[in-house]
Amino acid sequence: MVDVADKTRRIALPGVRGPAPSLRALRRNAGLIVSAAVTLLALGWALAPSLFAGGDPLTGVPAEKFQPPSARHWFGTDNLGRDLYTRMVHGAGLSLTATLSAVALAVVAGALLGLLAGAIGGVVDAVAMRVVDVLLSIPALLLSLALVTALGFGTRNVAVAVGVSLIANFARVMRSEVLRVRRAVYVEAAHASGVRWYAVLARHVLPNSYQPVLALAAVEFGMAVLSVSALSFLGYGAEPPTPEWGSLISEGRNYLATAWWLTTLPGLVIIGVVLAAQRLGRAAGRTDQP
Repeated sequence: MVDVADKTRRIALPGVRGPAPSLRALRRNAGLIVSAAVTLLALGWALAPSLFAGGDPLTGVPAEKFQPPSARHWFGTDNLGRDLYTRMVHGAGLSLTATLSAVALAVVAGALLGLLAGAIGGVVDAVAMRVVDVLLSIPALLLSLALVTALGFGTRNVAVAVGVSLIANFARVMRSEVLRVRRAVYVEAAHASGVRWYAVLARHVLPNSYQPVLALAAVEFGMAVLSVSALSFLGYGAEPPTPEWGSLISEGRNYLATAWWLTTLPGLVIIGVVLAAQRLGRAAGRTDQP
């Protein structure tokens, strides 16, 4: 016999069955939605800071120094009476621009290195992978610190240093994908039909290999935010009083006992952006899987 409850569950109820899966899907993807909102908000700060904070980030009111967070000053004020929220919003431009530049450099250079190593093989593959092994043997933050020390101060040099430290990760992922795709039947058929090797790379190998690299880019974006902020914290970024996320934490650490918000709130913003980017990257990585 068929259970009556089972038959009841199979009945389509037009007014009830529609919203329930939607609510379940919304609850299941709540973290992804929040992560996307946080990331878009941070990018909005970087692209149009005046829409989110219309004040001047470089000037303050001395009579309002060390004001705690309130309705007037959401993140409080610093030792010169400058609104910390305004400085965070305007500092997103430099911090996230450096982060995006670093990730773009790492994606282009790493993907090209991995593509050539996986496609050509032989000595090229061996030499490229030994270079990658050397880069991976050095902690990313230590490598970027050594590079920015050699290159000099400035946000541009920070972006280059962080980007170079991330190249090895993208090269390994791209090489593994190229090795997988080059054994596919359609790639072997293209070679057998007389298509030149560079045309095979452009038409068949690269279009079927780049998606995991883009998913990794979303994850590494969060790590790049940490690295850029760390170098800015150490004083390698823009010169004061230009606001950057890391330099804001560095300026506030001298007043941690009396003005906790100067370091805590910028730190929470950085943590939120990092976690949101990594959540989106993990979701993209699962989407790419067959």
